Amino acid sequence: MSSDRIMAEEPIEKKITRILIHRKMTVTAAESCTGGLVAGTLVNADGISEVFKESYVTYSNEAKHKLLGVKKETLEKYGAVSRQTAAEMAEGAVRAAGADASVVTTGVAGPGGGTEEKPVGLVYIGCCVKGCTIVKRCFYGGDRQGVRHSAVKEALRFYIASFSQISIRACLKNHSCNLHAPICGKFSLHSVDVAHYAALIQAKFPTNCNAHLAESIFQTRSR
Repeated sequence: MSSDRIMAEEPIEKKITRILIHRKMTVTAAESCTGGLVAGTLVNADGISEVFKESYVTYSNEAKHKLLGVKKETLEKYGAVSRQTAAEMAEGAVRAAGADASVVTTGVAGPGGGTEEKPVGLVYIGCCVKGCTIVKRCFYGGDRQGVRHSAVKEALRFYIASFSQISIRACLKNHSCNLHAPICGKFSLHSVDVAHYAALIQAKFPTNCNAHLAESIFQTRSR
């Protein structure tokens, strides 16, 4: 069997473990709607104990505030299922665990609890890696378990992709940059025009960044 075939079949949790060990980084998780499934998937990988020490299930608003430091004002203004809360969860998890990176979930798994503004199946996934915070808005169909398991799979994929945004941020910091947030600051993916910013990055730093990489980081169109 070829090495490419082996890599293609490598479970995502094992790939994450390998990347973290190689980079000498640690990770934590903070979960609401997935209720520990992200952490449970990570610990399927042998060797994870080197890079994963603790995680949090913060199902209630009180837990999000108490354990992760999510501001009460954020919860009151935007709600638990929001881009803002996901970002504060990601940053708070890193602080609480003393980790280098985090992956978080908050959403409406159903079958009840949905509204017109925040329907069942809406999930926000957040990652904070070395001080860079990115959040992705997702929609999933299916029953409660289907939504939760879909969110776990996407959270782990998104976490791996989040490593790439460090490279773009480092690239931008090393140049005279006229681009504004969300690229030069924290990444609020919902507001990004993918094609526009990808083109700007490619034009400004043709030897260091490329549109394909930019799109892999900034793509968050609603499903």
